[in-house]
Order: sequence, then structure tokens, then C-alpha cells
Amino acid sequence: MGALGHYLEEEGIATVGVSLIRPQTENTKPPRALWVPFELGRPFGAPSDPGFQRRVLLAALRLLERESGPVIIEDFPDDDPRAQPDPAWYPPVTPTAAAAIANDADTLAEGLEDGISRLEGAHRRWVEQNHRTTAGLSGLAIFDATRYVAEWLRGKSPPSPREGYSARC
Repeated sequence: MGALGHYLEEEGIATVGVSLIRPQTENTKPPRALWVPFELGRPFGAPSDPGFQRRVLLAALRLLERESGPVIIEDFPDDDPRAQPDPAWYPPVTPTAAAAIANDADTLAEGLEDGISRLEGAHRRWVEQNHRTTAGLSGLAIFDATRYVAEWLRGKSPPSPREGYSARC
């Protein structure tokens, strides 16, 4: 939508976008965008909260008053009020992290497998709470995908885990 915004602006129509993925917005450089820290599919926050959604919409529209640019990307200052952190989550500490930085393929693969296994409980709780996951577009379970990637890191060429799909690009 960032490119489309530039075309519309060239015709004299002011535009503003709402961004859910900041790196993508920074890459496309729309004329004006409000980045929001909400889950994908909810650019104005959770449903059934018109007061909060109005704040997001007004923040986006206020960007139309700004004349700096040519690119304006502003961050919305608040998280979705319904988003609750998982109190049981903690970042995994892998004993192999330092060795992985040294670019040792086997150690990097082990670190990947270890890190994902340490996240298993937090991932399971999140899926149970939210009834969905953003992992798994490949159709593989997250740990099967991890093992597949780890094999490539180890320099092996595992067969495609999905019938009808090539393992190579």
C-alpha cells in the first residue's frame, strides 16, 4: 500500500496508512504511516473497543496535518489494552549461544533445537489461550520444522517434509 500511497499523493490525494509490520513499512516508505504494535489482522486494536479504536484512527488521521516528510512513520504509543503478557514466559538461555556465534554449524543447529524446545511451554500456553498460532504455515509442527532447518544447518540435504514440494529453491 505504500507504493499506492505515493501514486495517490502525486495526484493530490493525501494518504495515511496503518502499519502492523514496521520493517516492511520502513522498506516501502509510504508518505505517512502509523505503526501500531497490535497482532496481525487488528490494525485498530481488539474488536469491541470503540474508544481505543477511535484513538488509533485519530492518531493516524493527525498524520495528515504534518507537512514534514517525504516519509513520515510514527509509532502509536500504546499496546492493545487487552494484550496480556505471559507471566510464565522467560527468554531461553542456551548454553550453546556463544559457540553458535562462532559460526559452528553443528553448534548453531543444536542451539536452534535447544532454544525452540525451551520455548515449547510458552508456545503451547499461548496457543491454548489464543486458539491460534502464527507458526506453521508450512503445515509442519513447529518442532518438525525446527529439526528440518537444523539438518540444513548441519550441511545435510533432507528430503522435503511435504509431498509435492521441492526441498530446494
